[in-house]
Order: sequence, then structure tokens, then C-alpha cells
Amino acid sequence: MRRRTLIQNLCLPTVTGLAWPAIGQQGPYPSKPVKIIIGFGPGSGSDLLARMFADELQKIFGPQFVVENRPGASVMIAASAVKAAAPDGYTLLLTSSTSHSVNPFVFKKLPYDPVADFTPIGSIGLFPAILAVNADTPVRSIQEFIPWAQARRGDLFYAYSSLTFRIAAESLNRLKMLNAKGVPYKSSPEAMTDVLGNRAQFLVVDLASSQALVKAGRLRALAVTSGKRTVLAPDLPTIEESLGLRDFDMPSWAGLFGPANLPADVVEALSGALTRTMARPEIRARMLATNIEPLPATPVEFKAFIGRQLAIWKQKVQEAGVEPE
Repeated sequence: MRRRTLIQNLCLPTVTGLAWPAIGQQGPYPSKPVKIIIGFGPGSGSDLLARMFADELQKIFGPQFVVENRPGASVMIAASAVKAAAPDGYTLLLTSSTSHSVNPFVFKKLPYDPVADFTPIGSIGLFPAILAVNADTPVRSIQEFIPWAQARRGDLFYAYSSLTFRIAAESLNRLKMLNAKGVPYKSSPEAMTDVLGNRAQFLVVDLASSQALVKAGRLRALAVTSGKRTVLAPDLPTIEESLGLRDFDMPSWAGLFGPANLPADVVEALSGALTRTMARPEIRARMLATNIEPLPATPVEFKAFIGRQLAIWKQKVQEAGVEPE
């Protein structure tokens, strides 16, 4: 379908919202409820994001968009379900860097291929992560942190609550030869508690979980792990720029996929709806309020982003010395 025709259709009101182009011989899309599967439980950041966009897509398209939680196995259960679904646009996957950036390099066998088995529709947002220390620590920047940490080799620990955070922290640990030992925790609050109690000296943690402690002056944010500064904390530098490193771009991100071979008209319709939704000031404000940085992208841009992220995470997993399970 030509782009001009799609844009014209976007502007035509109907009883249910907008008139969408016919998909093959099946009539207007969507003509029945659409299922958005996520690999995380209710109340998680991905769950909140999925429900926000499901509501907005329903307003645009008319038929119901239903969020289905299938947590477990590092998102492999959810990803496998969408891989096996019919490529008709009625089963979608809202997922994160866990399934499409990290898993390919930490598991010997995956039940899916993050590139070949999915159709990228569009990225939605970033969940920025920070390198942080106890605010009582006598360092106020990452440039001060490195020599301070190196002087404590053999008596240095970092806390982590997820494999993503572990890889970012361990990569920095090895690049700068800090010789810190990683200590796993079940959740970010538990990891931060031990940093505050000086049982661990630093951690990588998501901005959302840490903001209350940072604003209270108990935890000090030194840098973000993404390649670019985040609009959520624009004064906070990146690890990359602070230390002169290359390809230290390790954010958690969320995006929407369909099964492989999703019809181009369905992709274009869904991608256009995502972009229109994120362009609305109230949606952007809601995302920022929950520490999610909007990241709209076309399917082509999103595919290129995934490719770059796969290359970076492959390198960082190797640098971190994480052996595939």
C-alpha cells in the first residue's frame, strides 16, 4: 500500500475510530481482538507499558487489544508463543532487550531466533539504568570513582538484581580492572539496601527503582549505561562519554513485534499508530512520569537498532566473562 493512501485512511473517522486499509482478503484490520503477549508479570514496567498502549491502540483501531502475561524462562515462553502464532497481526509481542539483545548470548540454545522469527513493528521506550554508589562514598563522578575503586581491589563488591545489570557492571569491572566481586540479589530494592549498608560498594540499577533514594540523597548516580544521555536525567553523563569508551550502549528497551512474515500493511498500520500515540504530549508525559523515555522508531529504524544492540551485547557478554548456560 502506498504511504499516501495509508495517511488518507488514518484521517477518516469511523464508528470505531479510524478506517484502516484492507489486509489481503480478510477485510479491514483489525476485525477482531488483538492479543499482546508480554514475558513479565502484572505490575512490571513492561506490563504497565503494554496496558497503556493497548488502551491507546484500542481507541485508534476499535477492536479490543488484550494484554496477556506469560512470565518465566527469561521471556522465552512469551517469545516462543508469538513465534508460533499465525502472521496475521492478531498476536503480537511487546518485549524488551532481555529477549532480543541479551538472551542470544547467555543461553546456548534458544527456542527462537530474535531476528529471523519476528517482524519488528516499532520501538516504544527506554528504561535507563545508572551506575550508582552510596552517597556517603567520597566520589562525585565516575572519573573519581574508577581510581577510588581500583585502590580497593580485593575488597570491592557490586550488587546486581538481573542479568542485564550484572553484564553492564561486570563489563565495566573488567574494562577498568577493578577486581570487584558480583553479588546477586532477587530485586533492585534488596541490592540497593546492601549498597546503602556498605555491604556492596556499587551497582547498576534502573532509574525508576533508584530515583526515590537518589532524590533523598542516599544513593548517588554517577552515569547512565546508555550511549546517549537520557531526557529523564539530562545532567547525568554516560559511561561512554565519561571514560572515553566505545559501544558502551546498554539500555533496557521495549518494542513491539509480530511473528515473522507479518503483512507489510499490518506493520505499517501498527507502526503508524505507535508513532501517532507517542507524539501526543499526554502520552509522552505519562511515560516520562514512570521513568520510561519515549523512543519512537519506524520498523526499518527499529530493525537497525536491534542489529546494533545485538552486536554490543555480544561484545559486552564476552567482556563480562559470562558463560552461556
